[in-house]
Amino acid sequence: MTVTIYDVAREANVSMATVSRVVNGNPNVKPTTRKKVLATIEQLGYRPNAVARGLASKKTTTVGAIIPDISSIFFSELARGIEDIATMYKYNVILSNSDQNKDKELTLINTMLEKQVDGILFMGGTITEDHINQFKTANVPVVLAATYDDTKEMASVNIDYEEAAYEATKHLIEKEPNQPAFVTGSEETSINRYKFNGYKRALEEANISFNESLVVEGDYSYDSGIEAVKQIIELQEKPSSIFVVSDEMALGVIHGAQDMGYKVPEDFQVFGFNNTRLATMIRPTLSTVVQPMYDIGAVAMRLLTKYMNKEEVAEKNVVLPHRIEIRDSTL
Repeated sequence: MTVTIYDVAREANVSMATVSRVVNGNPNVKPTTRKKVLATIEQLGYRPNAVARGLASKKTTTVGAIIPDISSIFFSELARGIEDIATMYKYNVILSNSDQNKDKELTLINTMLEKQVDGILFMGGTITEDHINQFKTANVPVVLAATYDDTKEMASVNIDYEEAAYEATKHLIEKEPNQPAFVTGSEETSINRYKFNGYKRALEEANISFNESLVVEGDYSYDSGIEAVKQIIELQEKPSSIFVVSDEMALGVIHGAQDMGYKVPEDFQVFGFNNTRLATMIRPTLSTVVQPMYDIGAVAMRLLTKYMNKEEVAEKNVVLPHRIEIRDSTL
């Protein structure tokens, strides 16, 4: 049978309130009594019931994290940042995989709320009116991580995606003064739009005419990068450089080009985005935008703890710094 707080109190010959104070780390317990209660807890194998404690305190010390793809290197680094800060503040994290499917995202938000989480961290693609309405009606705080809300109503942690894409494109143009190909994601998200705006701004600044045929759509996967570079190579006027909105797709672009006999960066410069571990595993190593994934997760979790604990929040839309890392895939 499950050992209860009643059993511990009876065996230690103390009140249930004393056991509760020991379990919750309350200092108002005599050292000898604390030692006796802890010994009894270990002897009986007692585990506090988080659900019961949550009902009493109206807090479960649990947060829900909704992530598009837990297996992705990008999101796994974000999740690590979330987990480390959650542990520091004694919160448990429930991770759920949404596949960037809107219906699944909305269902998962409801599921998290049904589990009585104290807050939600959301990472997704497009934030729709349905998302906003669901967040607003939730009775717990919500923070977006590496996810952009055009209304800026939701608390969020991001980088300046437009400026980052502008800087990457500008670097490519400075080395080869023509339009780089642009390999984008398959979904029209705010972040993709900002990256595209930065790319076009760099072209306009350099007085380079925009050629739509150099914009190729992928789905963030390695395989879609291979397919994207095949389309680029089939163009009558091939670009000398390729800007890719994710490192994983950029790896596909490099390998696809190499498989067809082209050299990187001699024939094609390739620039990625995110600076995941993949960027230094490939040869040539990948030039990329350094998006601090771990920090985004950690800062988002800390921001959520402030809301959950009703602390003062100076800035609800946090923009972290990025930088450009030049490696061997560019000149």
